Amino acid sequence: MSTRVACLGDSLTRAQFSVDYLDLLGRRRPPGDVRLARFGVNGDFAHNLLQRLDTVVTNPPDVITVLIGTNDARASLAGYPVERAMKRKQLPERPSAGWFQQCLGAVVARLRAETDARIGLLSLPVLGQQLDGAAAQASQAYSRMIAEVAAGEEVAYLPLHERQSEELRRADPPPISYREATPAVVVGVLVQHTVLRRSLDTISRRRGLALTTDHVHQNSRGASLVAEVIDTGLLTRSA
Repeated sequence: MSTRVACLGDSLTRAQFSVDYLDLLGRRRPPGDVRLARFGVNGDFAHNLLQRLDTVVTNPPDVITVLIGTNDARASLAGYPVERAMKRKQLPERPSAGWFQQCLGAVVARLRAETDARIGLLSLPVLGQQLDGAAAQASQAYSRMIAEVAAGEEVAYLPLHERQSEELRRADPPPISYREATPAVVVGVLVQHTVLRRSLDTISRRRGLALTTDHVHQNSRGASLVAEVIDTGLLTRSA
C-alpha cells in the first residue's frame, strides 16, 4: 500500500520557479511506494499556510511535510517590499520572527490534533550562497525557530538548512552577493525557462549559483537536498 504524503509550503513546493522536489522525492522511492500531494502556494507566509489547512485535514494523509518560512525570513531583510507583500498576501500584521513562530506552532498543533500523520518540519533552504551574509544568517535564524517548534510539538525536524550549508562549504561557490528575488527577477527566470527553453540548471549555472536560480528558488541540486532530507529523515526512518 502506498504511503500518502502531503507536502505543505510556498513557491518552493508549488515548483513553478523551482525544480520540483516532489518529483525528485518520488524517484527516490520504489515505484508505488508513495503518493505525493502538493499544497504549495506562491509567496505564502506561515500565516497563510495556517489559513488553508482544511484541505489537508479533511482527507488526512499518512505523512505531512512542512517547508514554510522562506518568505518570513526574507521579510526581515533590508530591501524586501514588506508593505506590498502584506497587501498581496492579506497579512493582518507585519511579519516578524515571533509571529512566524506562533503561526508555525499553530499549524503543527492543528495537524497533530486533527490527523494521525507523521509530521516533519524542514528547516529553510539557505538564502543566497554566502553563509556569513545577512540573507543566509536570516534563513539560519528562522531555521532555529523551526527546530524549537519541532521540539516543542514533538514532531520530526528535517535539517535542510544544515545540509545545504554543508553542501555550500563543500562546493565553495563564488561569493555572489544576495539579490532579492523581485517579481521582475522571478519572471525573468520564468521567461528564460518557458520561452527560451533554458533549463533551470542552465540559468543557475550562468549566474554562478550553486543551489538556486535566483538566491531563493531551487535548482536541481538544491531540490535534491530537499528530497534527501525528507526521505532519509522521515520516510526511510519511519518505514
